[in-house]
Amino acid sequence: MSIRDIFSKTKKRGVIIQAGEEKAFPEGLMMKCPECRKIHLSKEVEQNLKVCPSCQHHLKMTAHERVAIFLDENTFESFDDHLQTTNPLHFPAYVEKVQVDMKKTGLNEAVLTGQGKLKGEEVIVAIMDSHFRMGSMGSVVGEKITRAIERATALRLPFIIFTASGGARMQEGVLSLMQMAKTSVALKRHSEAGLLYISILTHPTTGGVSASFASIGDYNIAEPQALIGFAGRRVIEQTVREKLPDNFQTAEFLLEHGQLDVIFHRSEMRDKVATLVKLHVKGGTTHV
Repeated sequence: MSIRDIFSKTKKRGVIIQAGEEKAFPEGLMMKCPECRKIHLSKEVEQNLKVCPSCQHHLKMTAHERVAIFLDENTFESFDDHLQTTNPLHFPAYVEKVQVDMKKTGLNEAVLTGQGKLKGEEVIVAIMDSHFRMGSMGSVVGEKITRAIERATALRLPFIIFTASGGARMQEGVLSLMQMAKTSVALKRHSEAGLLYISILTHPTTGGVSASFASIGDYNIAEPQALIGFAGRRVIEQTVREKLPDNFQTAEFLLEHGQLDVIFHRSEMRDKVATLVKLHVKGGTTHV
């Protein structure tokens, strides 16, 4: 057996080789925090809402995981799951890559939209998923979000979005950039109807998403240490020709400079946002 064979089997089967002995362990049993690099039981991290028990780093979540921890149990109903991405610019292998992510995530696109209850209050939600094409915004993502906003307006319900995106999807060119305006117009009409919009920015929220619907909520909320910005750090430094602060484009930096209203830990997000909703909806504690 060659050294290449040994390492190949170690990677595939998840075995530790020590002093000529093989000890198998279940794949995925442990995980390493990408921030503090400490190792924890995967189950322990999941039970902690995918927050590192050591450093409180907030790991990425899937859209379905967000639904499970944020909305009342068994109240969520998704819509517009039938919308399908096409390839308007004939970008090589684009549709095939989208289909791979569809199978991997169980979503039809990088955002899950639907209606549910948040501590008894009806809300419309849109939850972006960075596991699907890095949460990039194409025409279907923009259409789903716009339809969700319009439904919230028609039903006179609060609209809540969790953003997680690398920005506009380059494979769709200007069609993806158009979604910035389309979603923002829908939100303007929602606002003119006197209705509540809460934007919750999670890691990462960048590019065209951060420059449009993610940043124009009645309340702009973020999770701790979330990366939020438009252009990349290196691009900005080369443009302005100066060194940026170490915490530049973090949620904490934006809060300090007035671009966010508040930062909530994931463990308190549901309760805090539910309180905001109750303060605004008809029949709540206060009608604003």
